[in-house]
Amino acid sequence: MAGHSHWANIAYKKAATDKKRGKVYSKLATKIIVAAKMGGGDPDMNLRLKCSIADARAANMTNDQIKRAIDRGTGATASEHYDDVVYEGYAAGGAAVLIEGITDNPHRTAGEIRGIFQKYAGNFGASGSVAWQFTRQAVVRVPAQGSSEDALMMAVLDAGAADMERADDVFVVRGPAESLTPIQQAVAGLKLVPLSSAIEYVPSTYMPVPAEVAKSIASLLEALEENDDVQKVHTNAEFPDGFEG
Repeated sequence: MAGHSHWANIAYKKAATDKKRGKVYSKLATKIIVAAKMGGGDPDMNLRLKCSIADARAANMTNDQIKRAIDRGTGATASEHYDDVVYEGYAAGGAAVLIEGITDNPHRTAGEIRGIFQKYAGNFGASGSVAWQFTRQAVVRVPAQGSSEDALMMAVLDAGAADMERADDVFVVRGPAESLTPIQQAVAGLKLVPLSSAIEYVPSTYMPVPAEVAKSIASLLEALEENDDVQKVHTNAEFPDGFEG
């Protein structure tokens, strides 16, 4: 099962080499705090927390940093309030963009996201304007090095995955949202450690974008990812072969 090198893979590569580690850690800590506050501090009983911890470890956060975030979440006061937010819009050329975030001030964050769209020739959309082009799926990324593609594919398909593709040095496994835990268990059964594991918005179809607008779209997506309140950015843009951002 093969696929194209979509922005999700490019963005993941960027995150892996992001020099602004402090900002990355801050976002991951917020994600853990909110997960722990909403569902408790036991990752075995809190899937959202379990996924957040997996992402933090993939980014090389220490156990102490993770524990402090969990403790802050479970001990959070009523005055500490965060909202999960989703913003939508279109990039140059008409590619759909969907942004997931966590914020203590949705109105402030919405204004910032609107400004980023305007700066990079995009259009900030109303709720529901592009969400229909995405489905929520389990997405697990596994390093290709040290992995047997055939063994991994058989294991995850048996666990309920719908497909698997290789993107550079990463295997990307996708399946129905409810298959996340079985896929995680299948990967663990092969003694493999995922790079990330979560429920994500996946485009139903991809939109090829010409080279002349690819750079503009990539700049928009990167600027959105740099926003402090943004956790993940998704798009249906299909970039030209060899595009590096």
